Amino acid sequence: MCVEPGSVTAAPPLRRDGVKPGANLPKLQRRSALLEKSRPLNSIGWLVIAFFLFAVQVHAHEIGLSIAEFRLEDEHLGVQMTFAHSEVEALVATEGGAGNRTPDPNSPRRGLEALALTALDITLDDRALQASDVAVEPEPNNTIQFRLRFPKSSGSRLTVRSTLLARLTPGHRQFLVVRSKAGETLAERILDGKSDTFQTDLARFSFSEAKLGSFRQFLVLGVEHIITGYDHVVFLLALLLAGGAFWNTAKIITSFTLAHSITLALAALDVVRIPSSIVEPLIAVSIVYVGLENLLERDLRWRWLLTFAFGLVHGFGFASILRELGLGAAGVGVAVPLVSFNLGVELGQMAIMLLVLPLIWKLRSQPFFVMRCVPACSLLVTLMGGYWLLQRTVLS
Repeated sequence: MCVEPGSVTAAPPLRRDGVKPGANLPKLQRRSALLEKSRPLNSIGWLVIAFFLFAVQVHAHEIGLSIAEFRLEDEHLGVQMTFAHSEVEALVATEGGAGNRTPDPNSPRRGLEALALTALDITLDDRALQASDVAVEPEPNNTIQFRLRFPKSSGSRLTVRSTLLARLTPGHRQFLVVRSKAGETLAERILDGKSDTFQTDLARFSFSEAKLGSFRQFLVLGVEHIITGYDHVVFLLALLLAGGAFWNTAKIITSFTLAHSITLALAALDVVRIPSSIVEPLIAVSIVYVGLENLLERDLRWRWLLTFAFGLVHGFGFASILRELGLGAAGVGVAVPLVSFNLGVELGQMAIMLLVLPLIWKLRSQPFFVMRCVPACSLLVTLMGGYWLLQRTVLS
């Protein structure tokens, strides 16, 4: 059979490796499409990593708490203030550096007494009260108590300004409670650097309103504590990062909540006492362990049991803000602060999980996030836990 010239199209020449030119084009197109599809999710994954990097540069907790208890006696107003020892040292150093009221370097107690005398501005019916007696006592839980006595006459409109709050850390809170001679609570309030003044009419107080205000303020304090407690947040996110079925995640969350609620109550009620010098390094150890487990362990079905054990440790960390500054020991009722603070911690924790869990579940459907971001974040968790462990032991 004859074939006319030009009637047959010549086949494209083979490459040296025997593959026709353009044979890999469909694979390249699919790979490009996959990259384009996953690019937004990859960006979110890098945002998750950026959060962990940010958390390394901040302190684990910024909230401090002091207590000011006022007791109305017949002839005087008694005040007992409780501060962390480290905060009092910093205040005395600042006072010594100022031009006025320089404490005697040979008498640390005089410096503390001078500080105590300037801690409050008190007026009763617009009449200023001056402290007649002052005493300073160190407490076994690494705190210092100021005891002041103010002579008073008749009056009902009490105004108190806590002058030291402006010189403490920005996150510092002071729990103020006013009691009658019989010990009945007349008023409660939480003060801070921006709101350092308290006013009440002692003749027209409402016990229920005082309790409601205290409940609300400790609720907010609990939310702030979990949000600014970056070590607790990192531990929680590390638990959720490895993924798992819904019920496995539910068991992890429930066990952590139950465990830290138990030890928070025991510590706040002073049933169990473990110093923060032990609790805080153990919290860092728990973060290191979970980070390593994310990297090395594949079967996480029993993680909820480990979470319960570590949750007991974190509960003592939550309780430190209530217990170590003597909330119960100072004679202040602990029931309302304990319940509302714990509820605030739970609300903050739930808000974090509701925000993060759907995002993690969505990202885990992308191979890039599972293969790259999860190990990277877990490694960062481990490094952060190691950093906090050194900070709370060797570098403290």
